[in-house]
Amino acid sequence: MTSTSASRKAKIQAAAPKGGIRNAKGGGNGGANRIVVATVVVVVVLAAVITAVILGSSDKKEATTAGGSALPKNVAAMGAGIVVNPTAPANVPTLDLYEDFQCPVCARFEEIFGLQIVDLVKANQVKLVAHPLSFLDDNLRNDSSNRAANAASCAADADKFLQYHAATFQGQPKTEGAGYTDADLKRFAVQAGLDGPTLTTWEQCYAAKSHNQWVESVQTQSEKDGVNGTPTVKLNGKVVDLSGLTRDKLAAEVKAATK
Repeated sequence: MTSTSASRKAKIQAAAPKGGIRNAKGGGNGGANRIVVATVVVVVVLAAVITAVILGSSDKKEATTAGGSALPKNVAAMGAGIVVNPTAPANVPTLDLYEDFQCPVCARFEEIFGLQIVDLVKANQVKLVAHPLSFLDDNLRNDSSNRAANAASCAADADKFLQYHAATFQGQPKTEGAGYTDADLKRFAVQAGLDGPTLTTWEQCYAAKSHNQWVESVQTQSEKDGVNGTPTVKLNGKVVDLSGLTRDKLAAEVKAATK
């Protein structure tokens, strides 16, 4: 499936309305930009690729102390994820999303379920917690996962995490291991809606790796929590079975978990 540059930009900007996630109301059906995939196709695709990428914990380097120790916005502590919509009501379930920006299956998951999850966040039907991982740097012998996670966390400071998340997966290199350039990561920031002073702040945050110790801590904590592949999705702490997941089934599981 291919997208024109115009449609990609529309999907990125659909990740949140002007003014931010917290002030949004409703979700709608996403209009012409929504990715429509037949249920049977979704099941077959995910069943075929659910082997995903297995964490190579034996090759994982010790967490680095390079860069800054500042926590991104809406992160409670080292190792904790980014709470994308912290004002979600207490009765809605928590949806934890573990992804590595270099993971091809994560990009496919985003293509199929990304806009649905955005709609759930906009409507405050889930509390979304994002855990950007970086284990593929060891597997692929580069540092793109770490740099992309740092870039996304800097975007989170400007309440643009979902938009940056969408832009990065849509811009993922077709060849696994090709990695992201610094220019790529800046382009995603612009596509996510950062400009002027906010883009300058993002550039400074990214250049200084202000959140790097947090990025490394998220990877370490995910391994301690038993996350052994990406994408991993948890609903109220329970791992969601992706092998037969459809958008209708995900909606039903969210509804069932709502108090």
